Amino acid sequence: MSASAHERSGAPGAPRVDVLLPVPAEPTVSFSISFRVGSQDDPPGKEGLAYLTGLMLAEAATENRSFDEILEALYPLASGYAVRVDKETTTLTGRTHRDNLDRYVPLLTDAYLKPAFAARDFERLRSDAVNDIENTLRYAQDEELAKAALHAFVFEGTPYAHPPEGTAAGLRNVTLDDVRALYRRRFTAANVTIGLAGGFDDALVRRMAETKAELPPGAPATPPVVSPRPVDRFEVLLIDKPGADASISFGYPLGVRRGERDFYALAVANSWLGEHRNQSSHLFQVIREMRGLNYGDYSYIEAFPEGGERTMPPVNVPRRHQLFEVWIRTLPNEHAHFALRAALRELERLVTRGMTREEFDLTRAFLSKYVRHFAETTSRRLGYAMDDRFYGLEGEGHLERFVRTMDELTVDDVNMAVARHLRADRAKIAIVTGAADALAKALADGAPSPIRYATPKPPDVLGEDREIERHPLPIAADAIRVMPVEEAFAR
Repeated sequence: MSASAHERSGAPGAPRVDVLLPVPAEPTVSFSISFRVGSQDDPPGKEGLAYLTGLMLAEAATENRSFDEILEALYPLASGYAVRVDKETTTLTGRTHRDNLDRYVPLLTDAYLKPAFAARDFERLRSDAVNDIENTLRYAQDEELAKAALHAFVFEGTPYAHPPEGTAAGLRNVTLDDVRALYRRRFTAANVTIGLAGGFDDALVRRMAETKAELPPGAPATPPVVSPRPVDRFEVLLIDKPGADASISFGYPLGVRRGERDFYALAVANSWLGEHRNQSSHLFQVIREMRGLNYGDYSYIEAFPEGGERTMPPVNVPRRHQLFEVWIRTLPNEHAHFALRAALRELERLVTRGMTREEFDLTRAFLSKYVRHFAETTSRRLGYAMDDRFYGLEGEGHLERFVRTMDELTVDDVNMAVARHLRADRAKIAIVTGAADALAKALADGAPSPIRYATPKPPDVLGEDREIERHPLPIAADAIRVMPVEEAFAR
């Protein structure tokens, strides 16, 4: 049953919990409190303001307890709460056993109703956030750095460009007064969506609904305009990181969202091309399985942060603007040009030839079952239901629609959606590499990129290699930019 079918409004005009997923037999209760504020709302020069504000709710003191006291109170409950700050939303989530509700709920609700905004917490969290960019992202997460660089490259000049975590300079410019002001302005009743799932009762529903009345009323948020520059050729951003192997991401804006029929048609094509962490997908077979160049190769039609840490799509990252994106995991620098050509060649074959009926039937059969694993827990079902609210999917939610649409789509639907939305003759490409100058020259020259293997390969693979190494990849010299790694997300 859909989330909206369970809404309880109580007395006319009374605050209500927006999303309710009752599972009476479940001994735990999952909570989700989502505010319409995210990194797109960061003022220029203070990138990271929304992120720090979210952290000051979930990882800092309240008016009633220090952060250490909160941790001590949560520990015997085997419970906790956390925050996800994304481009458009800030979402607090938590889960506890229903026997602990009397002790847990005051801790959770204090987090968003009574944050203390203590200076000591602020300095700690800001220092950690700057360190995460300057040391962890730049020097310990090459794949995440390439993905973040791609998003910044595609959305350059828009409020979507910087990561939700902000930039180093932006974070340093944020003050505690900035955090307090954003909280007062945007963490309001008009901008909050509250959801409950699991073994809750009516008393808890009333208590959570009452917290809306304890927030300032506010006004509905107006999201900023996000208009990325059209991508009309291949453009390359090389992050020059001495000693690094190559981590590659490429893509472009995709004007399709959940709920639209083309989204589900593209989901079939994307699953065939590069289903995340799935060995049957085409990119994985061509680059990893047949040639052993790296650990995996995937494609996406929605934001998929922390792809190296998760197998299923994330929740609580709803966005108005999405990318079509290919992620080529880390490989030796000498294979980067070849692997990029191989991935673009497979994308071109999909765009120009479409899926065959056999490929469509096989992929649709797989995906219609696989999608049921996207929300195996009650807390993830709640996450999807909350995202449905963002996308305006009333009644039939995204996952139900996904399953139903799989039965309705035809191979022609999929191939027409691919033709409408995907291209292989243009993209923005972000590569973290320890061979930036050599790669820039090779890309600009457009010369063949032959590959050598450490072990013998079958003749058919070697024959295809000769096609891949000469696959057209026209990149003008003025479309290649090199950025020292220490400048990545500096400001």
